[in-house]
Amino acid sequence: MLKRIGIIVGSVREKSYSKSLAKAISSFFPETIEMTIIRIDDLPLFNPDLDQDVALRPDSYERFRREVKAQDALIVISPEYNRTIPAALKNAIEVGSRPMTDIAFNGKPTLVITQSAGSMGGFGANHHIRQALVFLNAIAMPQPEVYLSEIHHLIDKEGTILKADTEQFLRMVVKNFLGFATLF
Repeated sequence: MLKRIGIIVGSVREKSYSKSLAKAISSFFPETIEMTIIRIDDLPLFNPDLDQDVALRPDSYERFRREVKAQDALIVISPEYNRTIPAALKNAIEVGSRPMTDIAFNGKPTLVITQSAGSMGGFGANHHIRQALVFLNAIAMPQPEVYLSEIHHLIDKEGTILKADTEQFLRMVVKNFLGFATLF
């Protein structure tokens, strides 16, 4: 039974569309599920040298890994930057990938949602996120894939979905994800 779902937002901007989207879809989940935004903005660049020495390891590395591991499932919501993923998100994935004997993402059912101001909806970023997470043994929901184009026409910065068909689609995605995530 799902009790905790963590949301990793790929943008560190204060008023990002990804954060607005996280807020909007959180309300589509049953109240019995605890929804948690997992911070990535405080993670220093991943450095294996720091990570190998407990005295040097940043506390935020351990906090991030612990929070990811505590979730029953994950949602990654990200913009696309230059046809790929934002540096902060890639860094968070690297932090969660260690130690290799205890990967934070291991076995986590995961929904990937990408968005962009352009017409491709973060297609490139979506597949790069999936590629990295699947390598780390996360279980990416195969369908529906979620690419939201021209995000500024679909949601506002406060998390209000502006189009009924977008809300209907996202509610269907959440319903499918709940079914998918309970399989694991």
